[in-house]
Amino acid sequence: MLDAAVKALSQILSPPMRSILWRSIGLALVLITVLAIGLQRLLGWFATYGEGWGEAMLGPGFHTPLNVLAWIVSIAAGLGVVLGGIFLMPAITSLVASVFVDEVADHVEHEHYPAERPGTALPLGVAMREGVKTALLAILVYLIALPFVFVAGAGFLAFFIATAWLLGREYFELAAMRFRPPAEAKAMRKENATLVFIAGLFIAAFVSIPIVNLATPLFGMAFMVHMHKRMSGPRPELLEPARRTGVPTV
Repeated sequence: MLDAAVKALSQILSPPMRSILWRSIGLALVLITVLAIGLQRLLGWFATYGEGWGEAMLGPGFHTPLNVLAWIVSIAAGLGVVLGGIFLMPAITSLVASVFVDEVADHVEHEHYPAERPGTALPLGVAMREGVKTALLAILVYLIALPFVFVAGAGFLAFFIATAWLLGREYFELAAMRFRPPAEAKAMRKENATLVFIAGLFIAAFVSIPIVNLATPLFGMAFMVHMHKRMSGPRPELLEPARRTGVPTV
């Protein structure tokens, strides 16, 4: 696993990857700005009107907890784009990865597995669907963890663990679906759930580093291409006939 992470890191800045890196950074910055501003508006609305609405729905007995929650949310809204940008990076990288998944995987497979059959490009709709699902789940986890951010760091820990699970799951399935039907890729992920989650911890750590995390789609996808290859084991049917039979090529 460490070897796969090192290979993924070393390839991010390679010449073939630089174009993808700059394009993914540009798209990520646009998405960060749009989502963070939207989140700031949502939190601002909740801090202003949500407390009264919640008390009307739940009753006066919830006045104190709702008041505390509104106070926490108002602080988060004040931090605005900065806080939103940090916590929304897993969602952002999920969306960006769905756009560049095949370009990154093609470079990794060509560089490290030239003798094996290359993967089949995913239909853009399938990749985007997976990216949107993960992004929405990441935003939901963020909203759930938000009230606990200021409670001994419990929110940060919960968000980190959830991010590892979400991103590990998405990147592995995207890598696996280049060689397997979606149902088989998901089944393989479930069979190797512990290993995929541990690999997801690497991606969660990477996405938690400011500025560097803009390259998460490249690192996460390259990393999981290697992990999928390792989990697949020896697969002679992927080798070129000349290499499989030992007949030298001309």
